[in-house]
Amino acid sequence: MEMPTPNDWTVIAIQGATTLTLSLNNANDGTDTSFRCRARPPPRRSAWSPARCLRERRRVHRGLPQVVRNHNSRLCVDSAESMLLSAVNCWLKCMTLDPYNQTDNPECKSRPDSGLSAITELDPGYITGPLSSVWKEWVKWCIEFGIEANSIIAAPYDWRLSPSKLEERDLYFHKLKLTFETALKLRGGPSLVLAHSLGNNVFRYFLEWLKLEIPPKQYIKWLDEHIHAYFAVGSPFLGATQTVKATLSGETFGLPVSEGTARSMFSSFGSSLWMMPFSKYCRADNKYWKHFSGGTRKDHHIHQCDEQEFRSNYSGWPTNLINIEIPSIRGLEAYPSVSEVAHNNFSSIECGLPTQLSFSAREISDGTFFKAIEDYDPESKRLLHLLEKSYHGDPVLNPLTPWDRPPIKNIFCIYGIDSKTEVGYYFAPSGKPYPDNWIITDVIYEIEGSLFSRSGNLVEGNPGPTSGDETVPYHSLSWCKNWLGPKVNITRAPQSEHDGSDIQVELNVEHQDEADIVPNMTRSPRVKYITYYEDSESIPGRKTAVWELDKANHRNIVRSPVLMREVWLQMWHDTRPDATLKFVTKAKRGPLRDEDCYWDYGKARCAWPEYCEYRL
Repeated sequence: MEMPTPNDWTVIAIQGATTLTLSLNNANDGTDTSFRCRARPPPRRSAWSPARCLRERRRVHRGLPQVVRNHNSRLCVDSAESMLLSAVNCWLKCMTLDPYNQTDNPECKSRPDSGLSAITELDPGYITGPLSSVWKEWVKWCIEFGIEANSIIAAPYDWRLSPSKLEERDLYFHKLKLTFETALKLRGGPSLVLAHSLGNNVFRYFLEWLKLEIPPKQYIKWLDEHIHAYFAVGSPFLGATQTVKATLSGETFGLPVSEGTARSMFSSFGSSLWMMPFSKYCRADNKYWKHFSGGTRKDHHIHQCDEQEFRSNYSGWPTNLINIEIPSIRGLEAYPSVSEVAHNNFSSIECGLPTQLSFSAREISDGTFFKAIEDYDPESKRLLHLLEKSYHGDPVLNPLTPWDRPPIKNIFCIYGIDSKTEVGYYFAPSGKPYPDNWIITDVIYEIEGSLFSRSGNLVEGNPGPTSGDETVPYHSLSWCKNWLGPKVNITRAPQSEHDGSDIQVELNVEHQDEADIVPNMTRSPRVKYITYYEDSESIPGRKTAVWELDKANHRNIVRSPVLMREVWLQMWHDTRPDATLKFVTKAKRGPLRDEDCYWDYGKARCAWPEYCEYRL
């Protein structure tokens, strides 16, 4: 089916953490020559051919049994394991930052790649294999639907850095501003922004940073001229619970490293607190607010919480995020060195009963939790330093505060729902040294409007009407519903191609400020739906929509054909001068690509004959 091609569009993609490539560069001679971490070559004694030895190594890395257990096989296995260990150690050295000043290892440094190669596919090597190929399908869709390759711009950043450090070290936000301005000059029109996960936090900071770079009276004009629409995909608007797990016990994301090693590496990143959960009831005054409001007050409050924060439970989250047993011993005895563990029998130490404490999202983001475990965890002092310096004391924005709707013409908030998602943890001392000094004893999940423990027991709390996307809880993802107008049109339709017979619509639904919108609609258990929430009444010249995709995984949502189809149709709709509706119609969804066509065996013909035809 022929459709107009959007030749004048520029699409700027801002990726999430770990979904873009960081190149390792040799720092010994001051050059930026790219290099790879390498292991020593395999022993020369092997009588096997290099190809056969390579096949055997691959079997080891895939977790398969060795074909032959003889001398030659053992040599291949040993060299494979040596290569993996060497590569991991090299990779960790180049990825880890100095925990206080966020500088690189003296022997090597990592920097984000440039261009589309930074996002289309990560290096599928020994280490990053589980993280490969995230945005490749998205780029393919854009080109297939007529967007020129040179109009698809990736804005990669070093996702290890705190927001202020991105600008201080890399001038990232200056370069991003120049990217928008260059795109306007080259294409003659505003750009479309598609941000995923942490990329939304980066874009939010950029919008606040812009306020200090552009005269206040020119700020809205600049946004209108340079940004037509913002697609916020899988945005952790109020933080992500898994950040807590990564901070205390480690999150490997499928990489061949231990949880303790992952914790040490993650804690060295300035961005380790950027997606920490926070209360929706607490806000911060910006140091530079007077430049925009005409105020004269010199001081500012870092944190101000509404009365609702103290009247409600859990800071508006489903449950307390952290429940932790505090050991009865303090200081260095609480986290012994490796040598002390080897020489002491901890079963002989007289210990009192541990104390269990619980912490809400506010108590995490304001530092109360880290102060409470300061005597029991050596990492907490550094995290408190990072929290104060790079977040509470950030001169542009305290990122651990709720979002207001950005003053952009068109905003589309898109996320997955109805997947089992972690919303709370129980921690206890492990008796091991840092970084393995905490273990998770239980996990609280949200699923189908209820809270369950890892063992399957029902947990009391304040669950939402549905659950999140396996990574970010629903409570955080759905915060953008607050950006909708006072009246909202709701449409629920199947994600697959449909003829409109299974469409459900509710018009002019009243929307209360900071209240969730739950449609009174039915579901078929065998159908995945997409639910659209769209402004019926909104600010003149502005429109907002929220799309909820059933069972869409946080990481893979950018590869979703349903997401790309809906984004494409809305973009195409916005370019039509004869369009009378603010949003593209949901009445029908036929196939757009050859891959969407299929043979209907029941009718012995192509399904969707008005769109598809059979060709020999």
